[in-house]
Amino acid sequence: MGLYYPTGHAVFYDLNYSFFAGAFYFLTGPSGVGKTSLLKLIYRGLKASEGKVSVFGRDVNSLSGSELPNFRQRMGLVFQDCRLLDHLSTLDNVALALKITGTDTRRSRNYAKELLHWVGLGEHLNHLPAQLSDGQKQRAAIARAVITRPLLLLADEPTGNLDAHSAYRLMSLFEELNKMGTSIILATHNQALVSAFPYIELQLYQGQIQARPVTLNQHQREIYEPA
Repeated sequence: MGLYYPTGHAVFYDLNYSFFAGAFYFLTGPSGVGKTSLLKLIYRGLKASEGKVSVFGRDVNSLSGSELPNFRQRMGLVFQDCRLLDHLSTLDNVALALKITGTDTRRSRNYAKELLHWVGLGEHLNHLPAQLSDGQKQRAAIARAVITRPLLLLADEPTGNLDAHSAYRLMSLFEELNKMGTSIILATHNQALVSAFPYIELQLYQGQIQARPVTLNQHQREIYEPA
C-alpha cells in the first residue's frame, strides 16, 4: 500500500502490515510521520494512492459512499478535534452514537450517563461543548467512541489533553473494551504512556512500520496509576 502527496512525496510506500483482531497496538513516531494518515486510511478518511487497505474483509478503497456509514458503525473513532455536535449536551452527544444503532433513547441515555461518570464528567451531563475544557471534550469524545463496544477502536492522541491520572483511567477503559474483543490502535507521541502498558508498539519511520518488543516500565506504571 502506498500514500503520496500531490507533490509526489511518499507518506507510505510499499507498506505491508497485518493487524490482528482483538489486539491492542500503540502507534508511535514523531509529529508529521503519518500516524493520523494511517488511521484515516483504515476508516477511509483517505484513500490509498496504490494497493489496498483491507478492514473487516473488505478493501476500503472499493467502498461506495453509501456503504461507508454502515462500515464505520463497527468502529469507534477518537479524533484530536473531538467533533462533538455543538447543539447537543454532553449526555446527548454520547447517547447519540448508541441511538443510531437502534437502541432506544432511555437505554442510550442511561448507558451514556454511566460512561460519563466513569470518565469524570458526571457533573457536566447537560453542558454544551462550548462550556467544556479541551480535556473534558476529549473525555466526552472517548465515551462516545466506546459506547457501542465497537469491533475496532481508532484513537488519535486520545490522552493528549489529559493529566497522567486521567490518562490512566481512560487507558483502563480501553483495556476493558479490549478484553471484550475490541481491537485497538492508539496513536500517541507519549512514550511514557507506552512504557506503562504492555502492548505492542508500532513505530512509524520513513513510510514503514517497525514493531518493537513489548516492554513494561513499572516506574511509569506507578506514575500513571491513581493512588
